[in-house]
Amino acid sequence: MKNASPYVFIDNCQNVMEYYQSIFGGDITNIQNSDDGKCLHAELHLGDSIIHFSDTFGKIQEGDNVRITLECESEEEIREVYNALIKEGKITAPLQDTFWGAIHANVVDKFGIGWLLNYQK
Repeated sequence: MKNASPYVFIDNCQNVMEYYQSIFGGDITNIQNSDDGKCLHAELHLGDSIIHFSDTFGKIQEGDNVRITLECESEEEIREVYNALIKEGKITAPLQDTFWGAIHANVVDKFGIGWLLNYQK
């Protein structure tokens, strides 16, 4: 496993990131916006850590606005983790190739914890 970090889904993402940056410092990078101006993805770098952010798209259940992103080291690893987490869990986005050159999936495990799995090819 390369790393694990939080992924925050929240309305007014840009303002929220700037708020946290004013408290913790760090650098906001990798901002990717949708055609309607919402933030698809952005990062707040704090030392060796990254907090990922995205605007919400649709209704989010209370408690589902923070997930854990896992950056895997191989295609084999992401498939093993995916298959383990979906046992008694729920697939919210199946394991698939993405437009950003990765294999990616979203799952919720049997304990209700949301996971964003990613392997950058």
